[in-house]
This record gives sequence, C-alpha cells and structure tokens, in this order.
Amino acid sequence: MAYSEILYEKDGPVLTVTLNRPEALNAWTRVMESELHAAMTEATADDSVRAIVLTGAGRGFCSGADMNLLGGLQDEAEKAKSRMNSVVPRHNAIEGGLKLSRDYDQRYSYFPTVPKPILGAINGPCAGLGMVMALYCDVRFASDSAMFTTAFSKRGLIAEHGISWMLPALVGHAAALDLLMSARKVRAEEALQIGLVSRVIPTDSFVDECRAYAEELATSVSPRSMRVMKAQVYKALHQDLESAILSANLEMPGSFESEDFQEGVAHFVERRAPNFSGK
Repeated sequence: MAYSEILYEKDGPVLTVTLNRPEALNAWTRVMESELHAAMTEATADDSVRAIVLTGAGRGFCSGADMNLLGGLQDEAEKAKSRMNSVVPRHNAIEGGLKLSRDYDQRYSYFPTVPKPILGAINGPCAGLGMVMALYCDVRFASDSAMFTTAFSKRGLIAEHGISWMLPALVGHAAALDLLMSARKVRAEEALQIGLVSRVIPTDSFVDECRAYAEELATSVSPRSMRVMKAQVYKALHQDLESAILSANLEMPGSFESEDFQEGVAHFVERRAPNFSGK
C-alpha cells in the first residue's frame, strides 16, 4: 500500500512506522489514522516483521489532533447527540491479530491486538491524541528532548479514547489525575520517574538504541512467546490472579509442543544464535 502521511520502512525483521507530517509536528489527521491502522494490519500479516517501532518524523512524535480536524468536531458532536442511544462502538481490531476483549476493538485501542511488540519511540513533543497512541504501545522509550502533555483540559475537552483507563494503569490514580486535570508539560526524566516511559535516551543515540532494542526482540527471543505473552498481559488487566494462573496453565502445553520451545532448548545447549520460526 502507498502511504502519504506515514512512512513504512522495513529493515530485516524490524519495521519502523513513522508519523510523517514534520511541518506540523506530525499532528493527527483522518488520513494518518487510516494509514496507521492499515500499516499495523500489513505488519500483522507479514511474517517477516517481528518487531515494530512507532516514531515521528522531524523533531516531534505527535502534537495531537490537527487544529483543522478539531475545528470540525463541534458539528460532528451536535449530530451525534441525536443518535447517541443508537451508536454502536466502532470495531477496529487488527484482522488476523490477537483475540482479545472488545476493550481493544475500539477506534484507537487496537495496538494490543497486533501480535508483535510495538515500541513507542517518543522523539519529541507528544500531546493529546499523540499521547493516547503512545500509551497503547507495548513499551515506550523517550529521547531526552521528549515532552508529554495530555492537553485535553486546556482545549475544554475530556479524557478521550481510553486515556482515563490506560494512564492510571501506568502511573497510578493520583499522577493520572494530575496529568489530566493540569495538562502540564512533563519532561522525559519525570516521565521515567512516574513510569510513563521505560527508558530515557540521549537524542544523539536515540534512533540507534531504539533500533537495537527492537532488533534484539526480533532476533533473540521467540515470536511465539512474545505473541502469547502479549495476549496474556492484556487479558490479565481484566482478570483476577486465579484466572491469570489458570489461563497460563492452559497455555503451557502448547509451549512445550511448539517449534520455538525445541529451538529455545537447542540453541542454548548448542551455544549458538537462535533461529526461531514463531511456531
């Protein structure tokens, strides 16, 4: 597929998807929304892709919704009021992806259904809807020039698209309310301290270190293990401990019977690099 507002670049088993409107700090548009979903669908279907990096072109990750898009939302909201009782949630899970609950089948919450790890490489400003998409990534690394803001309260908006659930799950109840209500700017080091990101990396080496992490996932661990673990973790967010244990017990026999288990033992015993099939 040809893309106009994102870049889709494969380098061996690592796919880099880049939001590509640098002149607008990669502000979010309907086209970008559609293309990103298409890119994740394409990556899911491509067995050669084993890890995905999501980043932004230029000096920003995503500055939030394009102001032209925001300007048209008031008319949409007025129209929506009359049909509120009949609205059916949009189903957006990735075709061929992980079978999770409908929580991950909504307009922006579909990243968890992608059966491959998604690294959010936050290279600069990350605001509003851009921050929502960053939260749905599996892991987030920030450059030391990154900056986060929820932004919504300063636009007269509410906590949109599930951020009221995802943000407390990552940083805790009080910190989430602080970030949502104040919409204050959070620099990379504070983001690391509160658990919003896993690493802060100097800007000069940011691209290389993100790439190295993604390549490590793509080449040294079992794709099958990552796929199953990802499903387990997102399911566990809605389970009690007993249910999570029972679910793992059901998964274990399949692991022992898999090609990747056989390879995992063989490469360790033979002291060589692994060659996992993902099966």
